[in-house]
Amino acid sequence: MEVKREWFEKDYYSVLGVPNTASEKEVQKAYRDLARELHPDKNPGHPAAEDRFKEVSAAYDVIGDAETRQQYDEAQRMGPASMGGPGGDDFSRGGPGGVTFDVGDLGDLSDLFGGAFGAGGGRFTGGRPSGPRRGRDQEAQLGLGFNEAVGGVTTTLTLSEPDGTSRSLKVRIPAGVDDGQRIRLREKGGPGFNGGPRGDLYVIVRVSDHDLFGRDGANLMLEVPVTFAEAALGADLKVPTFDGDRVTLRLPAGTQSGRTFRVKGRGITTSKGSGDLLVTVEVAVPTKLTDKQHQALEAFAEASTESPRGHLEQT
Repeated sequence: MEVKREWFEKDYYSVLGVPNTASEKEVQKAYRDLARELHPDKNPGHPAAEDRFKEVSAAYDVIGDAETRQQYDEAQRMGPASMGGPGGDDFSRGGPGGVTFDVGDLGDLSDLFGGAFGAGGGRFTGGRPSGPRRGRDQEAQLGLGFNEAVGGVTTTLTLSEPDGTSRSLKVRIPAGVDDGQRIRLREKGGPGFNGGPRGDLYVIVRVSDHDLFGRDGANLMLEVPVTFAEAALGADLKVPTFDGDRVTLRLPAGTQSGRTFRVKGRGITTSKGSGDLLVTVEVAVPTKLTDKQHQALEAFAEASTESPRGHLEQT
C-alpha cells in the first residue's frame, strides 16, 4: 500500500464529520449525505461547494475502504514527526543511521517501517530493499452510465505504467455499484520489484444521473405527478419500472402530495438481493384553466366547509 504524504497532515475523519471509531456504515452514510449536499450538479457555479465535494470524496477514498483505512490509521498514529525533521515536512531528511530516504525512489513508505504497512517483503539494508517487493497500489476513475451501474458491465481500462508504456485491463463491474464506490482488484496495480507481486488496483466508480429514476442504495426512486382529482378521489396509476414494463399503483382516496409508495422488489438487483421502487406522488397544479374547469373549482370551493389552515387560525 502506498502511503501518501497528506495522510500525515489531513484528518479525513473530521472532513466527513465522524469520529475515528465510526463504523463502516457510519462512514458510508456520512459520505453519501455530504456527497448529495455538495454534488456539483446540485451547486452549479459554486466553486467552494465543488472544492468541498472533492475534499469529501478524497477522504472517503481513504477511510471508506477497510484496508486503506487501516494503513491511514497506522500513519496517523506514527505521525509526521517520525519522518525525521521538525514537523515531518521534509521527506528527504536523514533517517536512522543517516540514510537519506527519497519518496520518489522508494515508491512507498512501508520499507521505512519494516513492512508495518503490509506492502514490503524485502529487508532494508541502508539502500534499496533486497528481495521481492510488492508493487504500488494504483487508483483509476471509471465513468459509468446509470444503466451500466445498475446492470453491471464488462469494460476496458487503460493504465499507465512507470516506464511510460500503457496496458489495457478488462474489468467486470458487478451489478448495483453506486457512485463513489471503490472496487479493489488484487494484484492489478503497479508492477512489483525483484520478482514481487503487483500492487492492487482501486477502481473508483462515477455514475451519471438517470433522466427518470433516482437512487438510494439498492432502492430506485421515481416521482409521479397526479391530478388533484386523482389524489382526492383515488386512482389506479400505471407507473414505469427500470426493467421497462409498468406496474399498477393503487392510489387511495385522500392521498397527500409528497406521499411515497413502495413497490417491493422492483429496485436494483445485486448479489445480496433486490431493492424496492419508491414512488412519490406530487399533485400537479394546472397553470391554466378552461371556463368549465374554473366553474367546477369554484363550485367545489363553495361546497368546502373546512379550511386546511384551521389549526393556524386558532393560534
